Parts: sequence; structure tokens; C-alpha cells
Amino acid sequence: MISHPGRRAALRAAGLGAVGAAVAGLATACGPDRPAAAPAVQPPPPGPAKPARPAGAAAAPRRFAGSPVEIGHGPRDRPRVALTFHGNGDPATGRAVLAEAERAGARVTVLAIGGWLDAHPDMARRILDGGHELGNHTQRHLAINDMAEAEAYAEITGCAQRLKRLTGSIGTWFRPSQTQYATPLVQKLAQRAGYPHVLSYDVDSLDFTSPGAAAVIRNVTGTIHGGSVVSLHFGYADTVAAMPPLLEELARRTLRAVTTTELLTP
Repeated sequence: MISHPGRRAALRAAGLGAVGAAVAGLATACGPDRPAAAPAVQPPPPGPAKPARPAGAAAAPRRFAGSPVEIGHGPRDRPRVALTFHGNGDPATGRAVLAEAERAGARVTVLAIGGWLDAHPDMARRILDGGHELGNHTQRHLAINDMAEAEAYAEITGCAQRLKRLTGSIGTWFRPSQTQYATPLVQKLAQRAGYPHVLSYDVDSLDFTSPGAAAVIRNVTGTIHGGSVVSLHFGYADTVAAMPPLLEELARRTLRAVTTTELLTP
């Protein structure tokens, strides 16, 4: 975690508030599964964030009337954003990210890989107990848009079955793996599996490239607006380091980090 002077330095390095700050381009694929060093400092204990539902309760997918099958952002006229995390990698970094979110009173959405849940089943309960949202990011995190129908469906349902076994629900959202946008076939398969919508995003942090915490902050704050859905990842030390100053900057802009379901709920 960055100390308070370090947070200020990261904010300065990110160019926050400066006119004409550089904005990184959006990538169309979520990051590869590369390990990252765990943070050197143990994460702080969870703060007083109030869960959106009783601790440990798993929510089911919801249909949002008037919304497309694939959702990339929420309403632009409300000061809310959704920070969504690819659930994979060293669970220590995932716990550190959650702790930083909770310290700031933020709630996030975690799209978990089924194989990661197999290896770290306790993370499902940790996410839900913090008042966060848990969803499906396929079983093996392969290029789902390139798969034949049966294989792609098995990727979706494999993760869904693990979520249901661990939490009682298939999860609130499905996000396709190694792509920003799902093909019509993958959208149809997700609906068949019980997900009314596919979750995309409109802001890419590019944290999976390990560009440094300041760059992660700059990539997010350079393009974020009310209603934005941000793509981030567990498993990367840069993401953990970026969280406190990023959440501080969102608060300065009066943007509140909520779950994706909260983002879309009137």
C-alpha cells in the first residue's frame, strides 16, 4: 500500500487534474494470467464499508429492462462507477484490493475464473462477506470467442457450476474471457446458461501490463465518467498500490464506486 506522501506522488505522476493529461488507449482483451509479486506490506483490516446485502449472501443475475444484452456502462447522469476485477492470481493481492476498497467504503464486482475458485474456494466467501459482487469469467480463461459452441458453453457453465456450489448462485454477471466484447454466439450461450446480460466495460486500466501504479491511475482517471465500468485485475501489485490514490481521486470527483448491479439499479 502506498503511504500518504506516496499517494500524493502517484497522483502527481498520473497528472490528475492537469489539462491535456495523456490518456492510454483501450485494449480489447483482458490480461494474460501472469503471476505478480504480492504486496510487500500486509493489507490493512477491512474498513467499515456497509454491505449491499447480508454478509455472505449470494445474488443471482438480474435482467435490466431496456438494457442491451451486452452492457458496457451504466447511466451517465449519476455519479456512480463500477470497478470490476478479473478474479485470478495470488489471492493475497485479491485480499489486499478488497481491503483497500472496504477502507474507502467502496464495493466492487469480481468476475472469477472457475479454475481459480477451485484452487482458492475461500475467496468466493471473502468477496461476498465484504459486500461485493461475484460473477463468472469462464472456467479456464481461454479465448472464448474462438471456440466452437459446445466448448464455449462448457466454459460458461463450468464456472457457473462452481459458483453455485460455493455460494448458492451462478453469480450476478458473466464476462467473456480474453475479449472486451462477446460474439453473438457467446451472448446467446451466456443467456442459455442463465445470464440475461454479458458484462463488458468502457474503461481499461491496462493493469495486467504491470505499467506501474501511476499509469494504472492515469489510465482509469483519464477516461472515467459517471456510469463507467472499469476493467481491473486481481494478481498484480500495481493494482493494489493504485487503489488508495485511485479511490481518493474518485471521491474528489464525487464518483462513488458501487457494484455493477447497483450501478444499473435506478
